[in-house]
Amino acid sequence: MLRTHNAISALLQPGCRALTASGSLASTWQVTSDDGASSQGAAWAAPAALLSRGLVTSSSSPSRMKFVGPSTDSAEPGVPFVGADMLIPQRTTRFGHDPSFLNNSRHAKESGLNPKVVYRNLSVAELYELALTSERDTRISSTGALMANSFAKKGRTPKDKRVVRDAGTQDDVWWGNASPNFPMEEHEFLINRQRTVDFLNFSKVVYVVDAFVNHKTSQRMKIRVLCTRPYHALFMHNMLIPPTPEELDDFGEPEFVIYNGGEFNANKLTSGMTSNASIDLSFKHNEMVILGSQYAGEMKKGVFSMLNYLMPKRGVLSLHSGCNVGPAGDVSLFFGLSGTGKTTLSCDPHRPLIGDDEHCWDNEGVFNAEGGCYAKAIGLKEEKEPDIWKAVKFGTILENVDYDYHTREVDYDSKVFTENTRICYPINFIPNAQIPCVAGHPKNIMLLCCDAFGVLPPVSKLTPEQAMYLFVSGYTAKVAGTEVGVTEPEAVFSACFGSVFLVWHPMKYAHMLAEQLKAHGGNVWLINTGWTGGKYGVGERMSLKTTRTILDSIHSGALEKAKFTKTDVFNLQVPDACEGVASEVLNPAVAWKSKDEFNHALQSLGAMFSENFDKYLDGEKYVGPELVKRMKEQGGPKVDWKMLGKAPPKN
Repeated sequence: MLRTHNAISALLQPGCRALTASGSLASTWQVTSDDGASSQGAAWAAPAALLSRGLVTSSSSPSRMKFVGPSTDSAEPGVPFVGADMLIPQRTTRFGHDPSFLNNSRHAKESGLNPKVVYRNLSVAELYELALTSERDTRISSTGALMANSFAKKGRTPKDKRVVRDAGTQDDVWWGNASPNFPMEEHEFLINRQRTVDFLNFSKVVYVVDAFVNHKTSQRMKIRVLCTRPYHALFMHNMLIPPTPEELDDFGEPEFVIYNGGEFNANKLTSGMTSNASIDLSFKHNEMVILGSQYAGEMKKGVFSMLNYLMPKRGVLSLHSGCNVGPAGDVSLFFGLSGTGKTTLSCDPHRPLIGDDEHCWDNEGVFNAEGGCYAKAIGLKEEKEPDIWKAVKFGTILENVDYDYHTREVDYDSKVFTENTRICYPINFIPNAQIPCVAGHPKNIMLLCCDAFGVLPPVSKLTPEQAMYLFVSGYTAKVAGTEVGVTEPEAVFSACFGSVFLVWHPMKYAHMLAEQLKAHGGNVWLINTGWTGGKYGVGERMSLKTTRTILDSIHSGALEKAKFTKTDVFNLQVPDACEGVASEVLNPAVAWKSKDEFNHALQSLGAMFSENFDKYLDGEKYVGPELVKRMKEQGGPKVDWKMLGKAPPKN
């Protein structure tokens, strides 16, 4: 018997060759007869259920194996050395695939890419083996997931994100003070690409993942990922849409290439570099370069940034949102920043999941861009998120989590390494995921916020102008304890609920959203999952049960038929009643003990919105000055600046 934490040692032992597709540990042994002749022994395999619990045992199954060659490393190249059902069964797989598909590609010839050994589209079990035997600090959890460490970088580094400014992007990309896109010159990009290519060529092994983005076949794009860590290859295997064997044979030239040299730092002496990390995008070359960061999420969001640029060029709106669909085919979108409940509320056992994070909306409906999910692990509880809890199994990655060294049980509440612990799994690990992840036009769109000031209602119906205004604003709030130095609630604004991933100006995406709503209909709702009865520290957090009750009323159509009353300042339309929700919860002003304190807090939040929105007034060229004016005057708050003792913004 072997403990789970000795699985790595077991894989390194002579005769212990592979993990099976289900996560079992497979091995061969030799029997020597009296005359000294050797023969192959039967395989022993440990069921994944036992392996995942820390124990493996031996079971002889000769009928499963077909021994066609020697088991030693002296085998001739190309000759299988273990059973044909084992993963990594051939020398050609152990020592790389034929690299001609890569070396003959346009991007490899242009960049000088010529790695020593190439592994292309390895299976999950193969990547597990290679991760466990070659990566420091990689382990198997008690439920069979691969626990990986991204080391120094435990999250994205937005300030290191750069976009090449050239003739093609000068007038398209959102530049400026409020923009997340730091410009770089093409020659600076090529220097960083060359540095990454040199690193890949020098590395012992390069892993290639060729796969697709976008579930809708007519909008599908071919992505190639080049990396040096099996964990990164498995991550993108999960997050992209894997090709069939036939599709891989016909893959041809990729449309977007990621050179992941994250194990190697950027040269800080290179012009424009501000740290040892650089995340670079070139839309001329349709390439991304990663240096100085091993955080896998950089690859995922690099693909999304690419979509945020290229899809609008096709007339398709890219969305940082979750999506599910009801039994009647009614589609709901969920926008929201971290902590608002986007992932949790998208995963509804009564509504099949289309996706949890990245979608596109064209003239036929909505489709998921990704093949997997990348959920936060911190505070994960089975009773709150059962589908995600059950998805933590063989094939899933647990990133930067804390665990018991002996049992390998994960401590989901631990922040010892980072608060940004993550779970990466294929979307088909969610039982009620709708695959392919394609649906019709949205009937309801939820703009989620966690209002820690306690002044916004739990639900309100929005006008088109309010929908655009609040979409551009992308509001939520930080609370005390989430970051060092935060002692009072702080407003957070992220344009289009994902500012750091935007490439065009937020007004362009808002205009496209308005056009889609105009063409296909749909209701837009503001859903507050934050505080009621007072700000953070005084009131209490809106219960998940209350939010789900509201969503059920929206999905049934009951809330659309309700009578509404307008609020002060934001002029939000709040339902007079919602079955299962207390009236004092629907109307936050009633729940506050002091009317004056409530009004001041409401006016203060309105002022924050107004000051933030003025940063985007330079987007008039995308929507026209009249629409911007209408958004601000009809969609924004009416602030009593005199009451606050402040001068109104000049704009």
